[in-house]
Amino acid sequence: MSGRSSGGSRYLYDPFDAASARIDANERVLEERWQALSVRLEGIEAALERLERRLWVAVFGMVSVVLAQGVSDILQLNILR
Repeated sequence: MSGRSSGGSRYLYDPFDAASARIDANERVLEERWQALSVRLEGIEAALERLERRLWVAVFGMVSVVLAQGVSDILQLNILR
């Protein structure tokens, strides 16, 4: 007999390499985790960009209030003289 017949499952005759299957499974899991991490990092980066924009708006708002107060004080000095 040749050891392999024409019918049946290939798993009955071919050797199963458990180490290779385990490595392949671990690689697939690692790839999925890496993709999930990338998605999370993109979300964090987007949130940081929004926060940075809000901070700049707050800074420009405070600077504009200070400048407006300065201009108002200068105008008040000119009016009083």
